[in-house]
Amino acid sequence: MIPLNEQAYQHLQNLIMQGELSPEKIYSETKLSKELGISRTPFRDAVHRLAQEGYIDIIPSKGIMLHQLTRQDIDETFQVRSALECYCTLQITKSAVRRPVKKLLKELHFLTDMLKDIMESSNSIEEFCDYDFQFHTKIIEYSGNAQFSSIFATFKYRMRRLAELSLKHEGRMLDTYNEHLAIVEAMEKGDVEHIYEITLRHMDTARGINLDDL
Repeated sequence: MIPLNEQAYQHLQNLIMQGELSPEKIYSETKLSKELGISRTPFRDAVHRLAQEGYIDIIPSKGIMLHQLTRQDIDETFQVRSALECYCTLQITKSAVRRPVKKLLKELHFLTDMLKDIMESSNSIEEFCDYDFQFHTKIIEYSGNAQFSSIFATFKYRMRRLAELSLKHEGRMLDTYNEHLAIVEAMEKGDVEHIYEITLRHMDTARGINLDDL
């Protein structure tokens, strides 16, 4: 059976990720815990966890509200992503001839193709973000480093939110697709000399767009 604090965490996380909570509204912890049917203590544990992960802010004596991303949030998110993903793509590129890497590259090509299909059909930012996140997650998970995966997951909400905002810009879907394709092709060719720069450019471009939006 799933612990109550984990149930509360998953419930609130789903509400946030599905856009069910308004960014302008302060929500009562008491009311939300009653709606879920979970007592205040495990619910409070979930709230503190979500606050630590950057999903929400706790407003003393009032309740909780969605966290509004700041310049520092953007910088920290892309600094962490760049450190992890540039390292991982470099290691993958160094092992390009290995069978497990070839399997990974095949999966990444599939995800890149899905980005292209969405771009040419529904143009759905939500669907595009789903495959975009899968693309980057597979790169991190290939390292087999549990700490990398844990850190990456902690930034999931920020990454998703920032991606959605940047993809609203005209032409950003196409640029994102091309940047993903460039990363895959560089890894496939074993281009150790340029893969770090190519991956970092992808991060820096998105970061610049998000900072300009502020």
